[in-house]
Amino acid sequence: MDDKPKVSVILPVYNQADHVEQVVSEYVRSLGNLKLRIEFLLVVNGDRDGSYDRCLKIAESNPNVVVFKNQEPGWGLAVRTGLEKARGELLCYTNSARTPDLVLATHVMAGLNNPGHVIKANRRLRHPVVRRFGSVLYNAQCRYLFDLAVWDVNGTPKVFPRSLVNILNLKQDGDLIDVEFAAKCRIKGIPILEIPTVSSVRHGGESTTNYSSALKMYWGAMQLWMQLRGEFASTNGWNK
Repeated sequence: MDDKPKVSVILPVYNQADHVEQVVSEYVRSLGNLKLRIEFLLVVNGDRDGSYDRCLKIAESNPNVVVFKNQEPGWGLAVRTGLEKARGELLCYTNSARTPDLVLATHVMAGLNNPGHVIKANRRLRHPVVRRFGSVLYNAQCRYLFDLAVWDVNGTPKVFPRSLVNILNLKQDGDLIDVEFAAKCRIKGIPILEIPTVSSVRHGGESTTNYSSALKMYWGAMQLWMQLRGEFASTNGWNK
């Protein structure tokens, strides 16, 4: 009997000891309604608050939860670790500090019903004005540079078939993995469907976005564009 899961949900965990147990419990309950074999991969990156021990405790009582640990922090590194370890036919990664269980379930169901597509969130942001402006500016930059049709580059959950892992060959260890994901989908002609959702208040933990990291993302997007422009200049009318 094949014991491979149908869906793999990758949850990067960064200093979330105070709420990760509740969040995972909600995810397990909501996705359990789909009556499918689903695995949850908790990837702890740069543990400083005991998140790893808390995740191990969760796994002890739930055979569908597996835990991995990266010594160094990094959103992209955690995502790529999860993609490497995932066994499901349909893959998903999301920001567990911000994603409600029903939003996750909705995106997974959309992925199951739209094979060959990427499903992702298009968040309505509730951040302060300055942070919203920064997000709009970053998305505008990415849309222009990479000729994207998506409105919210960093929006998660992202749900996609396993076959895309090797096709996209993601390499970013930091926050730029999301724009790399979208850009490579554009280059390879992979359709992306966005589901509008409201960005909720964080369950807990700390946001790693500040003025310094925002500037790094703007500059990083430019560097990524230069890399991809040279590598895929003749693909899908990539003429910039």
